[in-house]
Formats: sequence, C-alpha cells, structure tokens
Amino acid sequence: MKQIIWPAVALAALLVVTVAAHQTTPSEGQEDPFTTPRTVSQAPNTLTLSPQEALKTFRLPEGYRLEVVASEPMISEPSSLAWDGNGRLYVAQLETYMQTIDAKEQDSPRSRIMLLEDTDSDGKMDKSSVFVDGLLSPRMILSVGHELLVNETNSYDITAYKDTNGDGKADQKRLVYKHPKKAYGNVEHQRSGLDWNLDNWIYVTTDPVRFRYKKGRLEVDTLVGGSNGQWGLTHDNYGRLFFSRAASGIAASGFQINPVYGQLDLTDATDKEFGQVWPIIKTPDVNGGPRTLRPDSTMFGFTSVCGQSVFRGDRLPQTIQGDYIAAEPVGRFIWRANITDTDGKITLSNVYKQDEFIASTDMNFRPVNTYTGPDGCLYIVDMYRGVIQESTWAQPGSFLYDQIMSKGLHKNVRNGRIYRLVYEGMKRGPMPRMLDEPATQLLTYLDHPNGWWRDNAQKELIVRGDKSVVTALRKKAIGKDRATSALGRLHALWTLEGLESLDKPTLLNALKDLDVQVRKAAVRMSEPYLNKADAPVLAALKVLIHDASRDVQSQLVLSLSTSRSPQAVRLAESILRGKPEDELLAGIQKSLKKNEEAQKYGYKLLALEEPVRKSIMEGATIFNSLCASCHGPEGQGLTTRIAPPLISKFKLIENKEEVIKIMLHGLKGPVDGHVYNDQMPPMGSNSDEWIASVLNYVRYDLCMRSFPQMGSGYINWVIVKPEQVQAVRQQTAGRNTAWTWQELLAEREKLRGAQR
Repeated sequence: MKQIIWPAVALAALLVVTVAAHQTTPSEGQEDPFTTPRTVSQAPNTLTLSPQEALKTFRLPEGYRLEVVASEPMISEPSSLAWDGNGRLYVAQLETYMQTIDAKEQDSPRSRIMLLEDTDSDGKMDKSSVFVDGLLSPRMILSVGHELLVNETNSYDITAYKDTNGDGKADQKRLVYKHPKKAYGNVEHQRSGLDWNLDNWIYVTTDPVRFRYKKGRLEVDTLVGGSNGQWGLTHDNYGRLFFSRAASGIAASGFQINPVYGQLDLTDATDKEFGQVWPIIKTPDVNGGPRTLRPDSTMFGFTSVCGQSVFRGDRLPQTIQGDYIAAEPVGRFIWRANITDTDGKITLSNVYKQDEFIASTDMNFRPVNTYTGPDGCLYIVDMYRGVIQESTWAQPGSFLYDQIMSKGLHKNVRNGRIYRLVYEGMKRGPMPRMLDEPATQLLTYLDHPNGWWRDNAQKELIVRGDKSVVTALRKKAIGKDRATSALGRLHALWTLEGLESLDKPTLLNALKDLDVQVRKAAVRMSEPYLNKADAPVLAALKVLIHDASRDVQSQLVLSLSTSRSPQAVRLAESILRGKPEDELLAGIQKSLKKNEEAQKYGYKLLALEEPVRKSIMEGATIFNSLCASCHGPEGQGLTTRIAPPLISKFKLIENKEEVIKIMLHGLKGPVDGHVYNDQMPPMGSNSDEWIASVLNYVRYDLCMRSFPQMGSGYINWVIVKPEQVQAVRQQTAGRNTAWTWQELLAEREKLRGAQR
C-alpha cells in the first residue's frame, strides 16, 4: 500500500482517537488543567513546518503558551544551551548528526557553537555569531566567567574558549582538561552535563568522574561507586542530582544520594504508573517496533527520555516550582513530575494522569534539552528533525529503518528551534549583567527567587576568587542579616566552601541552623575535619545523632563513612543501631558496601598484567556508558525488561565465541523464551580491541563476583584477546543480520557434538 504523506498540518488532525476527558485532570495539589481532552492524531504531519505553524501543533495546560526564541536559519541542529553571566546565549549544535540515514560523515568536524543575543529586549534573539567553528559535535558546554568550556564527541578533553575583542567570535582557546584516550560509544552514549552543582563540583553523565574548577583548570575526581545516566543532567535547589537512562526507560535516577557515596535507587521512589507515557501522536518510529506500542499506536513507555531540568524559575505559576521536567523526543512531548522530600526520602510522581505536560502532533518535534532560564521561564531545545535515533538502531532491514524511509523522515534535517514557556499575565524577568558587576552586588543574588541567578552568582564569585566578600558571606551564612533566606544561607555556605574560606565557627553555627537543608549541607562540609578527629566538630555531629530530621541523619551516616577515625565509625554505628528497620538507612548501608566492593575489585586488578588490566578498565568505561543502561549496572537486567540479564542468560564465562558473535552482529527475537523490549544492536563496526575490552570487563566482573578467591591463571582463561575476536569476525564475515537465540543454541549443540 502506498504511503500517504499529508501536505499540511491541518490535515494531520483529521484522524484522531479521543480519550475520556477525565484523564486530563491534574494530580492532587496541582492547578494547571487542560481545557480540552487528550486526543491522538492518527495522521501526524511528517513535513517540516515553519516555527509559527509548529506552535499550532502543541497542546498545553490552560494559561501556558510557547514562544519562539530562535529558529533556523539562525540555528541548526541545536542540542544544548548555556547562558553567560550577562544573559548571552550559547547554543551547541550537532550539525553532522544523522544527516543521512547511514550517518555519513557524522564524525566530520563541521559543527559550531552559536552565540545569540536579544539586543532590543523583546524576548527573541536578533543577533547571532559563530562563536566557535570546526567542532566535532560539541556535546557539553558550561559558561565560566568570560569563557565557555566545551567538550566534543569522541573526546574527553575540555577546552575553554574566549572572545577578547567583543565581536562574538572566540579568538582564544586553552585546554582546561586533557585526557589521552578517545571517548568510547556512539554520539548518544558519551558524556553530557558539565553541571556546576551547589556543592561546587561539576558533574557529568556516563562516566564515574566529576570535576572541580580551580585556578582556571579542571581537577578530576573519581566516583568509586560509578556514575549514572545518559543524555542530560540537572540539580535541584539543594544540590540533589537527577539523571535519566533512556535505553532502559528510566526517566529519573540517582537522586537519593550524591554519587560520591555510590548509587541508591529505591524501588518505591516512583509508583507503578511512573514509566507510562501518553503522547498525542501515533509513534511508529520506535526501536522496539509494534510490541512497544498501544492499540492506538502510541508508545506506552519511555524510550529516549533526556534533557531533564528541575524548574527553579520565578516567572511561572507556583504549581510548577521545583517540578522535574524531561524531554521525550520519540514521543514528541515534555514530561513533568512532582518531587517530594518525605523526611529525607525523595519520591517522584506524575503530575498528570494519562496525559503529558506539553505534547505535539508534529513528527519533527524533537525536544532534547530543557532549562530554567535567567528570565525565570522554562526553555526547551528542539532539534526539529525527522530522525532522532543514531544509525546503530536504524540499520537496513530493521523496523525503524522501514518507518523512517517510508515516511521520508531522513530528509528533514538542518532545522532547530528554541522555545520559551510562559504563562499568561506573568512577565519575563530581567536579564543579568553579572560579568560587569562587583562582588558585593553578586552577594545579593544569593537570595534571588530564581535558582539560575543564585547558582550563577555563586559560580561567578568562586571563579573570580575575590575574598574581599568573605566577611559578608560569613554574616550571611550564619543569618546575621535577617533578610537572608534559608536558600541564601545555603548558597553563602557553599560559596565560602568554594572560596576555601569556610571557617570552623561558621560551620559549627550552620550545624545548628533551624533549616534542615542547611544543617544537612553543613554535615557534608564537615568531612574535611573528620579524618583529623576534630573534637569540636565531632561533638557537634554527635548532637545531630538525635536530629529530628532523617534527612540530616542520613547525611550524617554518609559523611561519617568517609572517615576511618574510631569516633566517626562509632557515631555512624549508633545511628544505624537506633533504626535497624529504616529503609533509607538500609539502602545507604548497601550503597556504601558496594563502594567498598568497588575498591576491593580495584585492588584485584592491580595483580593483573598491564595489558589485561588496561583492557578491563577500558571495557568498564564502555560498559557503563553503553551497556549498563539496558543490561543493568551489574549485568543483572532491569525491571523494564529492555534486554536480557547477562549473568543468567548468556553464560559468558563458558561461551567465549558465542558472545563475540553477539557483539559483532547483534541479537534479535526472544531469548530463552523471554521477549524483551529491544534488540542487541551490532557492534562489529568497532575494533577487535574495543570488543575484547567490553567482554573482558563483563567476564572478569562476573568471575570476581562468582569466584572472589580465584587465581590469576583462571582470570587469564577468562580474558578475550583481540585476535580471538578477529578469528570469529573472519568466520562470520558474510553475515549481515543479527543472531537469534535459537541459532546460537544450534551452534552450541553443533560444537558439543564435535567435541564428543
């Protein structure tokens, strides 16, 4: 049957499935209802629309509307944003991303970072310049003072760019972080973020590292328990980090504790309906094919959730303040959830029942990032394109490939929009001039109602290293200025910490603050004193053992775990003994134990020969960035059943050639009678060394957990050598389709028969 492509957006709404109106009611406590029932377009528009036409395809709650801030030709393929201290907007563009269905020339350094300005203050960008050119898909940007930090795809290096003559183009560059190795994984599975958090650490996704900006350079710190997430990273008012894992359909993770202490994801942090989604568009272009769709052809779960933010602005209704916002580019909607802190335990719940916050019927709406802007509004980055999956998941013969080609989605490239979400009757806030203002003025912004201003004032003070304001910061931190809010005291404390000027009297005062979050932060800031067994600090912490807030007690256990002093250990044990059935504290204990195990496995690695150790470590990086999001961080599988558990199904220790075949060509269909939501893509385009390193990490990790006392000889038997991968590659050179589980079983039986 010939595919019909509708010529106009008006026709896209002709065929719809109406959903009962009661399903549009917001959850309890919310005041942002829809005026129309949710309907599903069965004939979505596939052709590119102008920005003004595209605005007509959105469905939003009553009172909200979207404004176009910038669009093509001013920008092209935008992926992430960063404002500098004066409100100028940097836009990172992935200009070679999937320009053809086979990703031709995707690794060409032809991408740019644009600098946009609104010179007449009408809310729309009217001036643009190419700030940096000739980049390989810039994926992380962060404004620091007068510089922009940039990380490119396939590299761990971070470079600072600066415009010294005011023409809008960078004329100085310097390396602020250098790493000798190449970054692994396709464009969707490398680092993102560069989120300067409240605690003055700069966090990223995927890899177990974080950075500290000192004297114009980035110092790296290893997170022993690993990192989290895929595309996008954000934090809330109190420095809690929120990751997401698109491949496993997990919209939010990592928010219970800081990753420096490990990973803690509680099973009941979200309800059973949390992972269900409700687009208003027929969504056939999904990796999993028809089995991931409802009868009305809409996707029923997350598949590419990304670009999250916690809304912390002051120019939208109070009902959205502190809500978790995430983008779903395959579903063409923006998702929204409430964040609740119940005595230290963080839970998330959908704001709307069987509905989504912002949704479009335009198939080219591809939101990939969201932000709180300096004007107090919410910003949405829309790559506005036909294809959003990397070529690995859009191979010829796949369901997704057929959908893309039949609908002509691969032709829709080189566009992009930036939207601002506003509310009727609420004016946008003023834009900042922080880069031109004295430190004394920046101090006042630590109490600003917009979190963007608080964060950036703190960052700017630390970057300048101006200690002339330390006395004023200390007064602010202890609340001598009665006008200082709890959030103001919190930022003042962390600013002092960032300036290395947090003295003991100020810390001890903060440990007695009336606000829970200030006390909690002070506990964390006490960690440098713990290994010294500082008597006054330990005495103050001992008082907090009986704190009324479990939030404070939980942080106390985490912080005390960083010290080996007997006093610190006894204090932590006394808290845990007092609440043996506490779910949160039990989870924290488990996380800390995993951290210890990670350190122990690290010691095991030291006994291996250098080439083997290097291969395993490289494999760990690849696995955590690419494989863990589907197979689980320990290969145990995920409750979302994206992919099989590696431990029980693949028997990796016994079947070396089998897993090499799977890595080379992929795996499709049911596995051992179980149907999973995705298929294993082929990884044969990577080198023999790359494939061997992944398998070495997984097989080594399984061996270490199964046989912790095994000798080095047994470990060497487990190791996959590049030449073994090469041999299997040659044996299966003519194969161009993924394996099935039945084929592998047949191959296994054939091998056993030959051995008999």
